[in-house]
Amino acid sequence: MHAEFDCSDDVVLVTGASGALGSAVCRAFDDAGATVCGTDVVEPGEDTELDRGEVSFYRGDLTDESQVEQVVSGVVDAHGGLDALCNVAGMWQGGDPIEETDAETFETVFDVNLKTMFLASKFALPHLQDSGGSIVSVSARASLEGGEGDGPYRAAKAGVRLLTETIAEENRGDVRANAVMPSVIDTPQNREMLPDADHDSWVDPAEIARVVLALCTDATPPTSGGAIPVYGEA
Repeated sequence: MHAEFDCSDDVVLVTGASGALGSAVCRAFDDAGATVCGTDVVEPGEDTELDRGEVSFYRGDLTDESQVEQVVSGVVDAHGGLDALCNVAGMWQGGDPIEETDAETFETVFDVNLKTMFLASKFALPHLQDSGGSIVSVSARASLEGGEGDGPYRAAKAGVRLLTETIAEENRGDVRANAVMPSVIDTPQNREMLPDADHDSWVDPAEIARVVLALCTDATPPTSGGAIPVYGEA
């Protein structure tokens, strides 16, 4: 069974849109008929879904509050409102124990994974409150427990989960907020980093994107404040 979604009346903003997962989320919403707006600090490459010319792209540094405000305002001014925010922007950086991790690395990991989610949500929420919209953010399976070598990443993604729960509680009945928790996503970059891993157990970005899409539709009306596993067998 393959579910079909109709988002033809919705305006959606996807952060981290130039990446593998972000571009897959853009495509999922575009296929569902939504007006899709993507934002990222870098322009989309030729191999992403944004190259199809069906997604409006807003370049911006999402760790900069003024730029985030400009991106959200630009989307709303151009399309008349906002119905969903997908916080996909993020990155992994690690490899060192805490005593060998420099402050710059810690700050970068928190800025890209948690601060971007906070700022985008902050400026999107007034518009989502008007539309009765949804926020879906990307946490991680690694956020559920401590581990060796990537403490800042795990902590930042745990922050995404907790901030999601807070947004859901503060906006009960008005805006739904959920997080998805992938493990290793099947991307060319991850295959290059981990050539000897079991790639067959990794989840395709398109499969995760469909979960993000579903969480923004009336297929999941009672679900808010959730952290949904999307790691398959990884």
